[in-house]
Amino acid sequence: PVTDGSRELHSLCAQLEFLLQFDLKEKRSFFGQRKDYWDFLCQGLERCRQEHEGIHFVTSLDKLKTPVGRGRAFLRYCLVHRQLAESLQLCLLDPESLREWYYARSPFLSPQHRAEILGSLYELDCVTFHLAL
Repeated sequence: PVTDGSRELHSLCAQLEFLLQFDLKEKRSFFGQRKDYWDFLCQGLERCRQEHEGIHFVTSLDKLKTPVGRGRAFLRYCLVHRQLAESLQLCLLDPESLREWYYARSPFLSPQHRAEILGSLYELDCVTFHLAL
């Protein structure tokens, strides 16, 4: 199993975060806080009317104060529960929403790149992750 001490885990999480933040449009909340990929994921899962346990879990953690911290916790939760590819796929279903959140260079806007990314993430479902949540 992959644990918190694994160098590969840190590289994987950094690459996932890079992908999710690459060419992300700058958006702000009503109170002026910058939105991040966490907000994109929440909106995408909400739009699909999916009650995601990962969202509930992360929002229940009082220590997490920033969208980036919540996003990182969500990625770890999804890796442990083998839900990352499915969760991201649900968020990537609506092309209009993707264009609302991402500029044209985002790999998520390319059907071929999106399929390659999701295919790789589905392969991670075979890997066991034992991470501190």
